Amino acid sequence: MAGKLTGFLRGLVGGGGSDEAPAPSASAVDYKGYSIRPASRKEGAQWLTVGYIVKEFEDGPKEHHFIRADMHPSKDVADDCVVNKAMRIIDERGDKMFEDQ
Repeated sequence: MAGKLTGFLRGLVGGGGSDEAPAPSASAVDYKGYSIRPASRKEGAQWLTVGYIVKEFEDGPKEHHFIRADMHPSKDVADDCVVNKAMRIIDERGDKMFEDQ
């Protein structure tokens, strides 16, 4: 159990995670002028919620990367969750999500 937790936490901070290659990204979803790109990642037998929100600006594209601790039994279910979470982020924060960049 501790090994799984350590691997999961390492993956959240960019220190590795799963030994398997990342899954190919699902098709992007357009929502209110943003592009949502699911990038769900396999962690053990389940899938971690990982995604990108991209928006084009005059000075070029800006990208917001997010990871949630939600785990899912399949890539399709995880990708659906990514899209739903991204839509919520867009609705709640809008362009403010890019202010830290």
